[in-house]
Amino acid sequence: MDLSSYSVRDFDRGAPRWKEALWLIVKNLLFMSAWPWPSALKVAILRGFGAKVGNGVVIRTRVNITFPWRLAIGNHVWIGDEVFILSLAPVSIGSNVCISQRAFLCSGSHDFRQPGFDLITRPITIGDQCWVASQAFVAAGVELGERTVVGAGSVVLKSVPAGVFVGGNPARILQTMDERRPE
Repeated sequence: MDLSSYSVRDFDRGAPRWKEALWLIVKNLLFMSAWPWPSALKVAILRGFGAKVGNGVVIRTRVNITFPWRLAIGNHVWIGDEVFILSLAPVSIGSNVCISQRAFLCSGSHDFRQPGFDLITRPITIGDQCWVASQAFVAAGVELGERTVVGAGSVVLKSVPAGVFVGGNPARILQTMDERRPE
């Protein structure tokens, strides 16, 4: 690869530069702060920047959201401390979802086979009643089916069907949610 030829000139940021600059200021003051600003305030601000956010959403401290205008969050969602949502493409989070501390939802990557290390963006969809546990990574283009649990520290590179528990690097199905664990 030749990084001297890398360019994001064709990437659509989804909003004018002034809006992105204003978001960076607000994000750093209220979202990236260690001070526990009220979730209701953060939700109102996200809506003001174009995010679709449901009711009962909790947003903890130091949450990093790249482009809120590409974010949709359902009802009764908990976004934990230091979660990073790289929303270069749309990121959709269903209702009754928990995104635990330091999870990373990454809707962008690069094509390392191309000389210019081309940017690749694809949406992420997290179904209702999912749990993305602490320090898990969810890659661009991934869809998590309803009632899916992603184990702590897992790396999810491919879409996952509904009602399963996945874990590992790369993540694989460890059990269905209907199975009982042995005692």
